[in-house]
Amino acid sequence: MKRHTGQDRSITSRWRPATQAVRGGTARSEWGETSEALFLTSGYSYDKAGDAAARFSGEQKGMTYSRLQNPTVQMLEQRLALMEGAEACRVMASGMAAMTAALLCQVQQGDHIVAGRAAFGSCRWLTDTFLPKFGVTSTIVDGRDTDAWKDAIRPNTKLFFFETPANPTLDIVDIAAVCGIAREAGIVSVVDNAFATPLLQRPLDLGADVVAYSATKMMDGQGRVLAGSVAGSEEFIENTLLAFTRNTGPTLSPFNAWVVLKSLETLDLRIRRQSENAMKVATFLDERVETLYPALPSHPQHDLAMRQMEAGGTIMAINVEGRKQAHGLLDALELIDISNNIGDSRSLMTHPSSTTHAGLSEETRLAMGVGEGMLRLNVGLEDPQDVIDDLDRALKAVGL
Repeated sequence: MKRHTGQDRSITSRWRPATQAVRGGTARSEWGETSEALFLTSGYSYDKAGDAAARFSGEQKGMTYSRLQNPTVQMLEQRLALMEGAEACRVMASGMAAMTAALLCQVQQGDHIVAGRAAFGSCRWLTDTFLPKFGVTSTIVDGRDTDAWKDAIRPNTKLFFFETPANPTLDIVDIAAVCGIAREAGIVSVVDNAFATPLLQRPLDLGADVVAYSATKMMDGQGRVLAGSVAGSEEFIENTLLAFTRNTGPTLSPFNAWVVLKSLETLDLRIRRQSENAMKVATFLDERVETLYPALPSHPQHDLAMRQMEAGGTIMAINVEGRKQAHGLLDALELIDISNNIGDSRSLMTHPSSTTHAGLSEETRLAMGVGEGMLRLNVGLEDPQDVIDDLDRALKAVGL
């Protein structure tokens, strides 16, 4: 009997997430390799002209072009779908490619979106600047206020879009409540789950329709490649998203897909250890400065966060007295890197107002809760006491 390799969903769907992250979706060539193969090819050949025609018409299974299908990329898509509890998934060249595709494939001129106020700067640019150019309007609400979502609905509302935990304020949205409001009104809910990953939070299980990621973050988790993903029902992926991605080309490269596949093998270990480290660091910081971290009892939405998440994740934010003190603290760090990335195995810290959210107006940043004194910290895999010692020195250097 041939050993199962990860393609039979009737078997792989029974596996637990940590197992799916290692083996889900694996397909082996005739060589029987144990590690997923890297298929670096842009196109595919056919035995006969009729085979090419049959593949393009969908009558014959097989690859046609790597902008649409690639064996390595397909393995990653199947693995992520399993981990999400989704029927299907498409992966893309970056997190923002995924967010853009997840929204644009569903809307047209005259449509309306409701979006959470706290979001990555480029996501707010999409809702506030880009989509209005094409006649798609948006209403921005405080995502923490469940009633605000319902109150913002218009007859032409097509989407709810939000992050939870949000970047960089760590706002928490009640996924089940907000997605329930959307479903009752016939609105599609799109959740950016990058801060939590499917190992700490599964939005689809809580009622979301679509979940999107920057897989650059925890899924790669080592600062190497860009990647994104969108997961949902097979009907959504095949009939709504696929035509958009096939014809616009935000496709993930096979090499980057292979890197993320290998990274997923250690995701369960990394995110749980980094969450443990982050809790220790957050507990230290909370005694010195205002600290926003979902697993801290001091977080205003702590109870909701812990109902939705298995752990607090790797990201937190602190507030100090303005940009001068924030930059001074960053400059005093010896171990933690000044970097705008997150989800890395290295501890990283950035000043959102002058980096990730610099493209937004000051008025918008303040309305989001991103002040000049906010710093965002990604806690890595270093010994947490070394991270604490580094922060202690930096805090003292700026009088805190």
